[in-house]
Amino acid sequence: MTTTLITNIGELTTNVARDGDALGTLHDAAVLVVGDRIAWVGPAAAAPAAARAAAPAARSTAHANDRESTSDGREVGNQPASRPPGVLSREEGVERDGGGERDGRGERGQGVERDAGGGRVEVVDAGGRAVIPGFVDSHTHLVFGGDRADEFEARMTGTPYAAGGIRRTVAATRAASDDELRARLAGFVAELHAQGTTTFEVKTGYGLTVADEERLARLAAEVTPEVTFLGAHVVPAEYAERRGDYVDLVCDEMLHACAPHSRWIDVFCERGAFTPEESRRILAAGVAQGLEPRVHGNQLGPGDGVHIAVELGAASVDHCTYLSDDDVAALAGSRTVATLLPGVEFSTRQPYPDARRLLDAGVTVALASDCNPGSSFTSSMPLVVALAVREMGVTPAEAVWAATAGGAQALRRDDVGALAPGMRADLVMLDAPTRVHLAYRPGVPLVHTVWVGGVTRA
Repeated sequence: MTTTLITNIGELTTNVARDGDALGTLHDAAVLVVGDRIAWVGPAAAAPAAARAAAPAARSTAHANDRESTSDGREVGNQPASRPPGVLSREEGVERDGGGERDGRGERGQGVERDAGGGRVEVVDAGGRAVIPGFVDSHTHLVFGGDRADEFEARMTGTPYAAGGIRRTVAATRAASDDELRARLAGFVAELHAQGTTTFEVKTGYGLTVADEERLARLAAEVTPEVTFLGAHVVPAEYAERRGDYVDLVCDEMLHACAPHSRWIDVFCERGAFTPEESRRILAAGVAQGLEPRVHGNQLGPGDGVHIAVELGAASVDHCTYLSDDDVAALAGSRTVATLLPGVEFSTRQPYPDARRLLDAGVTVALASDCNPGSSFTSSMPLVVALAVREMGVTPAEAVWAATAGGAQALRRDDVGALAPGMRADLVMLDAPTRVHLAYRPGVPLVHTVWVGGVTRA
């Protein structure tokens, strides 16, 4: 089992509230990772002792499984190191390994040491950079075929946004093979990781037949446990005159096919999509099959989406552009998260949601990308953070919390979104001294290193 010490962190965002700071900010800090979990968080000066204390646990796991495979499949035994337990402190620049010497920081400030029992300790010197929890993107539509750049161009010249373009993507998705969809999905996942997203949800909704929705759910489940069945995205063209028959299909055969691959059920409760009555029926059918509800609501105008979400105990209601005072009060008195998607407003020129109003009322707010080919074709959570700060009245700290801990709450996850012992080791090192730079320097690639479950991905 690998032990990684990330030290000399200039600003560490833990999302563990302390002393009135909801983000639990630490300066001159360190994080110790053992395997795929965070083992310790604290001052950099105390990190070497913490790493030594963790070494026995790492060794016991290594000895319990003392034959490891190389990348080509060969088995190798653990090799004892020649030096005693210990790691580089922040002040040390040279690491001695056996008979030689080398720079302990390397290109990314990394060094590798082994204690006497064979436990591997990797030391990463952050060089004063900021570290935040990995972004949790709780709303994406990543499995699809085709392109709708022409729609975007038309909107930029004055054509208003309408949800009907979804049917174009449905046609392209149905025509794509599994391998084509899988390859494109892999590309999007790589984009997410490169931009600091370590946990993400993926919806179906671009198949709208039993076979196509099932394969989208199946493909999504290959890359994330957070799969949402969204057969109720729009009514497909072939059912335009038979809405009731399509709702029956979604609630029965389509749901049964997709439920084994899904955790969530969602519905687009909006004009041009599904009525409140249809939405309640579809969500109730999903809950009866063991899925947890989510709602697209209040995007294109006032509606019942928020109240349906609260009524059914949905984890999240997403968009929330047009809210009444009653909507805000209902959210404030519930566990339902308001997930805001500023990439949509950027792409459609609709009004941005009033995040300040929600936060001041005590509503839990999350930020997500809504990455999709029609209304928000971005996978960048740093862009989402910058838009929220610039356009929606939130502070940089509130935006980072909403994009990490808020997203975790929107997925009802208690193992991600924060940096504390026992949490999954999902971290993002920024090429910047503070998290404020995510909004201060929009569009600049600030992600330096990403760890997902303790493994570097970017």
